Amino acid sequence: MWLFAIFVAVPILEIALFIQVGGWLGLWPTLAIVIATAALGTWLVRRQGLAEIARIQKSLGELRDPTRPLAHGAMILASGLLLLTPGFFTDALGFALLVPGVRDAVLSYIRKRIKVQSFRMGRPPHEAPRPVDPRSDVLEGEYVEVPPRDGPSGWTRH
Repeated sequence: MWLFAIFVAVPILEIALFIQVGGWLGLWPTLAIVIATAALGTWLVRRQGLAEIARIQKSLGELRDPTRPLAHGAMILASGLLLLTPGFFTDALGFALLVPGVRDAVLSYIRKRIKVQSFRMGRPPHEAPRPVDPRSDVLEGEYVEVPPRDGPSGWTRH
């Protein structure tokens, strides 16, 4: 029921804000603000999104918990969607989600409401690697036999 209320209330609020701001500034300045916030928002989302992707890759590479960078990345994505939606209320929410402190507060709120029962990184336990004998000269691998060609391969010149 609350989702239905949001889908009804937000457009009504946006229309009311457009009427108020448009009456105060006029049509063209109001449209210019909407276009400028979309352009600025797109630039900021791209910049912060790329930085967050790097943080996600770093945390995964170091086998650390990627929850925070993944959550921040998802909120930056949501911010982009809000900023591309025409309107002053959605722009305010979108710009707010671009502030790391706001994202941390949202993540803290979400963490209080969600209980993680288990978290595992790396190889699943049923696929444990076989121990390697350091004294062995044997290398395991797979191969495919390629039939011989007539003439040069095309990679070299004769």
